[in-house]
Amino acid sequence: MPVDVNLVLSPADAANEQQVKRALAKQLGLKPELVSKYVITRKSIDARRGNIKVNLGVRVFKGAEQVKSNAPTFRYLNVTWSTPVAIVGAGPAGLFAALRLMELGYKPILIERGNAVSDRKRDIAKLSREHNLNLDSNYAFGEGGAGTFSDGKLYTRSKKRGDLSRILYNLHLHGANENILYEAHPHIGTNKLPGIIVNIRETIIANGGEVHFGKRVSRILTSNGKASGVELADGSTIDAAAVILATGHSARDIYTMLVEQGILIEAKPFAMGVRVEHPQELIDSIQYHGAKRNDFLPAASYSLVHQVEGRGVYSFCMCPGGFIVPAATEDGEVVVNGMSPSLRNSRFANSGMVVEIRLEDIPNFDPQNPLSGLNYQRWLEEQASIHGGKGFTAPAQRLADFVQGKTSSSLPKCSYHPGTNPSDLHKWLPADIATRLQQGFKEFGRKMNGFLTNEAQILGVESRTSSPVRIPRDPETLQHVQLNGLFPCGEGAGYAGGIVSSAVDGELIAESVARYLK
Repeated sequence: MPVDVNLVLSPADAANEQQVKRALAKQLGLKPELVSKYVITRKSIDARRGNIKVNLGVRVFKGAEQVKSNAPTFRYLNVTWSTPVAIVGAGPAGLFAALRLMELGYKPILIERGNAVSDRKRDIAKLSREHNLNLDSNYAFGEGGAGTFSDGKLYTRSKKRGDLSRILYNLHLHGANENILYEAHPHIGTNKLPGIIVNIRETIIANGGEVHFGKRVSRILTSNGKASGVELADGSTIDAAAVILATGHSARDIYTMLVEQGILIEAKPFAMGVRVEHPQELIDSIQYHGAKRNDFLPAASYSLVHQVEGRGVYSFCMCPGGFIVPAATEDGEVVVNGMSPSLRNSRFANSGMVVEIRLEDIPNFDPQNPLSGLNYQRWLEEQASIHGGKGFTAPAQRLADFVQGKTSSSLPKCSYHPGTNPSDLHKWLPADIATRLQQGFKEFGRKMNGFLTNEAQILGVESRTSSPVRIPRDPETLQHVQLNGLFPCGEGAGYAGGIVSSAVDGELIAESVARYLK
């Protein structure tokens, strides 16, 4: 029988197979040659006291034992002539809903407003270099959704919603590195994720599913009081036995469409703030207590949270060794986000720093208008554009200057390709956001000595952390509370946040669709 062992090793020893075998043999009282095979099941770094260690969970197979995998199996049926289900949006929620539907014997028809990955790369390059925004294909819209070109983090706290291992193993099956199966904070990297998304698309098509790019949905079709398909902006229609809405949190026209059709949606709390960028070397020094990072240590990260006047102020989507990218979906707005390549080898570290926004915090909040939060979000993005200057240039300020309410006469170098413009963010950000961020940064400076510095800068605005709208669904059937056959799903519907939780929700929705159709 295999044995599960916990090891605490130096980073160098944890990366050396022979050293791991020696440590296993010593702990088990065996000769090293009897430790024939092992599988890493968990890996995390402990740098809290300056003596950096790696915690490994290891499953050991002794002697002639065969390595047995706990990987789930995925059996996709040929669904060419099966009952069709329309899926609006080809992000993680939509893609994993499609995969699960094929296991259950239903035909997914994915409808994506943006372009396929290869064309989407060119659209994003034009945005960064020429300030030319494609309204339907950008960092938010297109094959794979917002996560495709903004990092590929797989960590989630939503561990009670479904089987997370199915998502990780399926990503590994489609090309992700094996380490996502055991790392404490798994990460694919924005340079690798596009290829994995393409492999998933090929799996869907090979088994009889359909994927349509450049198709914007303009209406939900109904028949006998049930969702029966979608109408597209070009006037064509797609008939389906059920409709899954997996549009992501930036598809504002979808929310407007639902309101115009009389389909119930509601405003919900969200968060907005800025993105902060430090030299990665500084974050390494803080987190590794002055120890110089080597080949056995990853670029250091952090997670920060503090309560200010009854509202959470917290880091979001921290990107070690990463870049800040333009995430706008409309002209006349500036939105920033972060990403990291798989090696996390940029000399910058960035993170969203946001403030919790409750409904009562929204200026002129109208309980009868479910788009009140969305309108506030859009207004702040327009302010960032006004203060950023030409194109998608972002307004920026040195971090310590922002906290002290001072003007930054110059700015440090920045990874944000469209460029930055010095701006007094403390003057034009809404007062409740600005003052809470200032207090939050002071506290983060106490928690991480050296964090609060003018070597760092903040860029505005980080406003797409989550959807300001929820599309309500029945907790038992997961259908829309008002329209049978319509299944709100993922981040855009207000039920997930990030790649893994969205993918899990996609699988749950697919199973609910199958129950509905039976």
